[in-house]
Amino acid sequence: MISAADFKKIKIIIFDVDGTLTDGSYSYNADGTTGKFFNIRDHHWLKLAARAGLKTALITGRDDPNNTRFAQEVLIADVIFSRQGKVAAFEELLAKYGLNADEALYAGDDVIDMPVLRRAGIAVVPADAVPVLDELSPWKTQAAGGHGVACEIIRKVLKEQGLLDQIMERYRQ
Repeated sequence: MISAADFKKIKIIIFDVDGTLTDGSYSYNADGTTGKFFNIRDHHWLKLAARAGLKTALITGRDDPNNTRFAQEVLIADVIFSRQGKVAAFEELLAKYGLNADEALYAGDDVIDMPVLRRAGIAVVPADAVPVLDELSPWKTQAAGGHGVACEIIRKVLKEQGLLDQIMERYRQ
């Protein structure tokens, strides 16, 4: 079980991309470009996270311009293509911001994410993550990969940190 104290420690939310922020589908277009779909709610809530002062980052194995463009649009400063493995990328982010592992939330959907899920202060998996990850994460989102995982996570973190009402105020007028 994740405690309120665990959520209050979180300073950075790190996402895997394919299968977490997308549904894992990937298209190869006739002109040589590739495509994937990101959820618009995730898009908006990632911006809200930045507005609230939460750092967000992407760690992905796929060096894809779609990932970089998405990150730029949603105010994510750090996109690490995990050439040396996801743990090395995770450690790089912690070092960059002077954080401990318990100050990081990591969301991933497949076995490649297992080492980071074990290390993060809060480990989260999408509803449709590979079943072996269930033992590593006390939190499985209601949303499947690509269908609002970031929205659900960010909303919960902001709520537990007492920041959600402040963020929502601009929409209540």
